[in-house]
Amino acid sequence: MIGVTKILDRSKAAEVRNRHPEKTIVFTNGCFDILHAGHVRYLAAAKQLGDILVVGLNGDESVRELKGEGRPLNPQEDRAEVMAALEAVDYVIIFSEKRADHLLRQVRPGVYAKGGDYTVNSLDPDEVVALQEIGAKIEILPWVPGRSTSKLVEAMQRR
Repeated sequence: MIGVTKILDRSKAAEVRNRHPEKTIVFTNGCFDILHAGHVRYLAAAKQLGDILVVGLNGDESVRELKGEGRPLNPQEDRAEVMAALEAVDYVIIFSEKRADHLLRQVRPGVYAKGGDYTVNSLDPDEVVALQEIGAKIEILPWVPGRSTSKLVEAMQRR
């Protein structure tokens, strides 16, 4: 499996900070069901915010909860492998909850990155509380126009 050393078991999440005590850890999370250019550009930009990029990957059940029945299209193990193969990504951690607040408290990043489809005000309140507790800076990265997994899924369904 490609990038297997980058895929961490959830129980090892807190070790990221210990492995890189002097580095700026950037954390982002999402479903990343069908990887597209918008994701790749977003992850490359997130990596530029620090030294180590950790991707929290929503597990299959949480993707269904967030996106509805029929999703994800790709199982969590495949999605993790694809994410780990990206040069910008240092670690991938699959998490089962709908929101990443517990994982944020474990990883304790210095920077939390989200895409331009979010604003600071639209972030999950529990995630914001976790970020405040750990003192992480929130960075909203620009939206990549015309790139959307949901739109890709809709286009496939129309065909």
